[in-house]
Order: sequence, then structure tokens, then C-alpha cells
Amino acid sequence: MPGPPPAVAAVRAEVRHALTGLDLPDHAAVVVACSGGADSLALAAATAFVAPRLGLRAGAAVVDHRLQEGSAQVAHRAAAQCRELGLDPVDVVPVEVAVSAEGPEADARTARYAALAASAHRRGAAAVLLGHTLDDQAEQVLLGLVRGSGSRSLSGMPRVRPLGAETGDAPSGTTTLLRPLLGVGRRTTARACAELGLIPWQDPHNEDELFLRVRARRALADLEADLGPGLVVGLSRTADLLRDDADALDEEARTAYLRLGGPPWPADALVELPRAVRTRLWRRAALDAGSPGTDLTSQHLLTVDRLVTAWRGQGPLHLPGGVRAGRSGGQVWVGAGPSARRATASAPASGTGVVPAPDC
Repeated sequence: MPGPPPAVAAVRAEVRHALTGLDLPDHAAVVVACSGGADSLALAAATAFVAPRLGLRAGAAVVDHRLQEGSAQVAHRAAAQCRELGLDPVDVVPVEVAVSAEGPEADARTARYAALAASAHRRGAAAVLLGHTLDDQAEQVLLGLVRGSGSRSLSGMPRVRPLGAETGDAPSGTTTLLRPLLGVGRRTTARACAELGLIPWQDPHNEDELFLRVRARRALADLEADLGPGLVVGLSRTADLLRDDADALDEEARTAYLRLGGPPWPADALVELPRAVRTRLWRRAALDAGSPGTDLTSQHLLTVDRLVTAWRGQGPLHLPGGVRAGRSGGQVWVGAGPSARRATASAPASGTGVVPAPDC
């Protein structure tokens, strides 16, 4: 008996590999996030085929952002296709997208992940599957390069992480966010849909150059036409390599934080650390003090680092969110304005010892 068409087989293989890698218990529930587009529809079809054969229960969640006319009809059509594929239960989740300074894409993403977390919690799902592809990963890396971001941003989207970490929220219980298709491209998911007779929704936002990601997609296509094939794969491979590096540096910074305790920190101890570890300490301290991560740039962190590497008596530095950083008595502090400066008055002088780690 002939096997499935190549594109269908490729998507199923990625889903099977991703789900078996989680080592889920028998009869565990998973939820596919499906917009009705080719990527998520191909993912839904593959999960509906693979999950039962692994002893898992598979449903779907369709988030209606209500940002376009007719979005409810699109959501219900996607849900109907998921049910026809055998996914059960299938939720249609309308959301209100709150407007913020982060922009429409980020606002929609925040609402979407909150809705997916709620759906997963309601269904007791062990994992939520997203349809991001190899092309999405390459676009993410390209955007990071344009912004001049560090290795964490350039490492792109991880295949596995706790649900809630995408938006900076605390992980939602034991639910895992899973991206099985980061190893396959959009052409493969579109071909899989065609081979299965599925009709994907063509989101008009994917052609609207108001959105930065759409412009990045077109720029990537132009670059690949000029530089030759392999650019998308190369950028994705770069993301994987940089993620390993970023994970190692994050762990070293975590160890340093546990050893030093919370700020203020002795400058003579900080200068012994690699700059990549120090900037991670500055970022953690600033976030803990209330600085919004979306506004905290690498330039902010490098400026704080000069309090250690190029100290000339400069005054307190202003960071986003009313947070300040400064140096006094051989100690570098990061905190919420004047209160942080007062905290240094009782801090031990440089070289007298390590500030105890807080209980946490």
C-alpha cells in the first residue's frame, strides 16, 4: 500500500518527532492552535493523524482576534475543518486585542497566547502546538539582525518552552508550547494542504506592508533571489547555534546572580565576569526593578556596564520605567530611582564580602 504524499509525510514526521520528544503520559491531551492558514492547517491535519497513534488526545483552539471584518466566519470555518480532520474538542476563542505602544502585531500576539493558555487550562492540555515554520524562524532572525539584537533574540523561536514564557508571563502549570514545524518550509505545508484537499485561509494581513514581518518576508525573498537558495536554512541554523550559546550564558549569569545576591554589587567582583554575563545581570536587575523589557535596549545595558569598565564618576543613569543605575562606594546599584541610591548607604564596601543571596 503506497504511503502518504511526500509533503504530508514530512509534516507528520515532524509532529511525531516533536510529540514523542515530550514523553507525554498515555491519553494526555494536546491542543493545536489553528488560524485556518496553510501552516496551522497542515499542523492540525498531521496532529489529528499522529496523536491517536501515540495514545494522545488531540483538540484545537481557533483564536478570533476580531481585527478584520468577517473574522468570526473565518474562525468558525477553520474550526469546522479541524473537526472534519478528527480533532476534538475544538474551541473558537474570541479575544479583545488591547492597544499598547508595542504595536498591533505584539498586541495580537499577547491576546493570542493568553487565549491559548486559557484554552489549554480548560482542557487540561499538556501541550499547545503552534504552526511556525522554517520561514518564520528565518524572518525572526532577520528582524533581530535589523534591530541589532543580542544572541537571545537572534536565536529565534525555541521549539519547546513553557506556555506563558512567550509574553513574559509565568509559565502556566505544566503546559508546554511546542513548535513542531520549524524544520519545514511554507512550501511544504502548502503542498500538504493541497495533497489532503484542504483549503487554507489567505490572511490579507500577510500582504499588508504596514506589518514589519510582511516587509521582512519580502526582503528575505529578495535576498534569497540575489544570494541564492539556502539563506532561509542558514538563518534557521544560525538560530539553533546561537540558542545553545545564549542558554549557556544565561546559566552562567544565573550562577553569578546566586553567588552575588541582589544588587548593589561590588565593582571589583563584576569586572572579573565576561561582559556577556554582566549585561545579563544588568537586564535581570532592571527588570526586577520594574523596567519594561520591551523598552530596555542593548545600548541601555552597555551604558550601565560602563559603570564597571569606564568609571569616571558619572552620575546615575536613567533606564526605562523610572529605573536608575549608578555607582557609589565601589558598589554598582540598579533600582527604582532614589531608593536605590539610599540602599547603597548600608551596602558593604567593595571587597568586604559578597552580598547574601535573597531567599527565592
